[in-house]
Amino acid sequence: MTLPERPADVVWDITYACPLRCTHCYSESGRRPSRQLDPADLLRVTDALIALRPGWIALAGGEPLLVRGLAEVARRIRAAGIGVALYTGGWSLPDWTAADLLTEFDRVNVSVDGATPAVHDRVRGRAGSFERAMATLEQFDGEAARLRAAGRRCAEFGVDCTVVRSSFDQLDQLCTRLADRLPNLDFVWFGAAMPIGLASRPSFVDAELLDDDQADALADPATGERLRALMPETVTVVVQDNRMLQVHPDHLARGWYPFLQVEPDGAARAMPIYEGTVGSLLTEDPGEVWRRCVQRWSDPFVTATLGPVRTMRDWAEATRRLDQHFGDRLVRARIDRRPAHLAGQPG
Repeated sequence: MTLPERPADVVWDITYACPLRCTHCYSESGRRPSRQLDPADLLRVTDALIALRPGWIALAGGEPLLVRGLAEVARRIRAAGIGVALYTGGWSLPDWTAADLLTEFDRVNVSVDGATPAVHDRVRGRAGSFERAMATLEQFDGEAARLRAAGRRCAEFGVDCTVVRSSFDQLDQLCTRLADRLPNLDFVWFGAAMPIGLASRPSFVDAELLDDDQADALADPATGERLRALMPETVTVVVQDNRMLQVHPDHLARGWYPFLQVEPDGAARAMPIYEGTVGSLLTEDPGEVWRRCVQRWSDPFVTATLGPVRTMRDWAEATRRLDQHFGDRLVRARIDRRPAHLAGQPG
């Protein structure tokens, strides 16, 4: 197995501040300190990420649009020839306009986790979040039409849908709704909720995590073909069960090329999606931090924990073991404070 000298992609959760309280949130954003850096330190971490030369840097969270200095971060990444993506819950644009975002970023993803307000708002943990996200998408749609007609630079924009049990039967309906309301949409991505963060809670696994049959059905090429047929040919539709993100030893042996996940203050997680950091991009050499990440993937505890995973429930159990083992005292205390997920209720 040849290990990569650099990450293909970076996900930087640039803040944990968030107006939403998503039931599946891996970072527990909105429920903990934001930990976002001041503008000067944001640029220091930005430069460290650029030094790693990934293909893309995605700014996520939390809600990135709450971060002061975000525009300069995006410009710096693009100036280095690296693609920059934004992930937003679409609650509001604060000090931005849709045109600003479409010209500063290369790709803009808005989260929509159901075809109806009842499902989306319950998953996202706040009433009104569905209509706000759709209104934000309509702003992007109108500005994209204007920018493209004028021959100006315009990011791709689209929908990122995390699929849970309560939204599993709404995927066709969501495609139809998006096609009707957003004629300039570029993509729709469907991905199964992963049993990480809040979604690794046994109560969430019982209530909302896709079971193995549902995950298999989602990954079936026929599902993607069916959903693509509901959208205009100009819209890219991607459907994934996300099981390739486990950092499973079998995936690494097949040459799976992983990404780097960074916390708001520049701390690098050893393995994306799981707790446990191995250094700071704010204060340490980024190449050395990346090498520590790579070393973690073959840690005996990691391979012994992830190697036997075959089902979604296995994966959830493995997540809990990894987070407890590699998380520090504060991480373990936060995990212990997590409330049980109550079916039909936010949180």
